[in-house]
Amino acid sequence: MSTKDPAKSQFPTGSAAPASIVDALKAVAGDPPKVRASFAKGQCVHGAYIPSDQAEEITKSQSFTRPSRVLARFSVGSGNPRVADTDKLALRGFSFRLGNVDHRSDILTQSAPVHYARTLDQMLAFLDASIPGEDGKPDMERISAFAAANPETQHQADYIAARPLPASFAGTTYWGVHAFPATNSMGETRFIKFKVTPVGGDIALAEDEAKAKSADFLHEDLEHRIAAGDARFSVMALLDRPGDPTMDATIRWPDEDRREALRLGTIVITAIDPNEACDAFFFDPANLAEGIGHPPDEIFAARSAAYAISFARRR
Repeated sequence: MSTKDPAKSQFPTGSAAPASIVDALKAVAGDPPKVRASFAKGQCVHGAYIPSDQAEEITKSQSFTRPSRVLARFSVGSGNPRVADTDKLALRGFSFRLGNVDHRSDILTQSAPVHYARTLDQMLAFLDASIPGEDGKPDMERISAFAAANPETQHQADYIAARPLPASFAGTTYWGVHAFPATNSMGETRFIKFKVTPVGGDIALAEDEAKAKSADFLHEDLEHRIAAGDARFSVMALLDRPGDPTMDATIRWPDEDRREALRLGTIVITAIDPNEACDAFFFDPANLAEGIGHPPDEIFAARSAAYAISFARRR
């Protein structure tokens, strides 16, 4: 048991910087060298994006209104590159790059509709409470005390725990947890949230089925599916309503699962790529073609810098 008083370390002194977030993410994962600070285990793929005839109603961004090649990466949410695909509490990630060199957008989505922190200070404190001790295990008393003082940091974990293990990268719904201002050709701007849904529907495993799966079963399944055909996803824009929160990525919009959504287009994943194709750069959340703006919340504002720091360190 730690002799540290959890209540005294709920928030760090001063304002957290992106570099300190990267340091903490690496520490939580045991500081494995030359890998991403989060979502370290993954698979690079490519395919095509086909816009819907409704996309222009929401955005003038040519990365969403014109067909393009797609480079993408499926991943498992941990800084440990050896995390098991059977880890039920780990997020699944889907990052993709649309458009051409002049109108390019990088969209990062995950298998839960919320982030685990509202501010950088809170994120750093959350990670600090989760760093393993000398025995290689986190201090559960410290984590519990932090969670009690910061209940919004449990929304993501509660969402994941309430759902069965995803059976396939290609059968998982992914969410962009931030509110993006989208501007159409008429100059009208409204907030949207990205929701990426598998065309064939979500596929999940029962508990006994999950126990029989290998540590790399998601990656094996993806290879088999692509070899047999392709994997298709609808890129949806959830439409805002007056009063929807835009500054806090730990909370969902009211009735988010049932509210109006518009299909921007379809992503068709057609081939597995060597991971080096995605490791040579990083998906930059700030890289958004005109017509999709930067979300106003504090977590999004720090992401681009944190990803650049992580990329430089693993290179």
